[in-house]
Amino acid sequence: MMLLLKLLLAPALVVGSSLAGRRWGAQVTGVLVTLPVVAGPILLITCLEHGTAFGAAAASSSLLGLVTLALFAVAFAWCSRRMRWAGALATAWAACLVADLAVAQVSLPAWWGLPVTLAGIAAASRALPPVEAEVGVRPTRTWPWWDLPGRAAATACLVLLVTTLSGALGPEMTGVLAPFPIATSVVAAFVLARHGSAETVRTLRGVLTGLVGFAVFCFIVAVLVDRWGTAAAFGLALTVTVAGQLAWLRSRASRRPSTVPA
Repeated sequence: MMLLLKLLLAPALVVGSSLAGRRWGAQVTGVLVTLPVVAGPILLITCLEHGTAFGAAAASSSLLGLVTLALFAVAFAWCSRRMRWAGALATAWAACLVADLAVAQVSLPAWWGLPVTLAGIAAASRALPPVEAEVGVRPTRTWPWWDLPGRAAATACLVLLVTTLSGALGPEMTGVLAPFPIATSVVAAFVLARHGSAETVRTLRGVLTGLVGFAVFCFIVAVLVDRWGTAAAFGLALTVTVAGQLAWLRSRASRRPSTVPA
């Protein structure tokens, strides 16, 4: 049942964030796609199968996994200026996996992991390339019928692959792989293929903004799941994360002009 939820929730988030991005812009897509709809179920299953102490250690390691996700965003953004989506994705994945193997060897308590993660996200935001006008790239006004189903199917396949590979690993590697850029990869690749580099950079800037809420989710689970239990810790973490993302979106909407192109 939990695997079924993962396979359904992640594609639903990608589709929903894609539709929101068409309405409110690429940066909103990036923020929404970083909700812990993939990492959350992975950490939850870890707690249910191996106990809350194991789950707390995995959640602590997930904080460092968010740093490698930020590295993915920076690598993909820079590669998008000279490569097509497949080359950019392969390069960014390689950078992310190498970094995952490195940080999996590091064990930090959540109280140290959170500031390290926030510092990494801030550094990645500064390392993104500037958004420049692109010559010869025309905004897409219509989408083919297979666009959203393709995004959903690609997300489901990636979720299945990563969860299968991480199932037999210990808490450190499981935690580091939990935030692996699954939905982010699908969204970034489709945006680059359809809209070009400038829109891709805007989307990935939104991803880095959304990672702050993601980090708070992992931190709350790490420090509370062994004390409060699985249901209470995950419930609080999800509530705080969703509330924070909605507050950011509402704040951003209040700063937008009254006339917005569809």
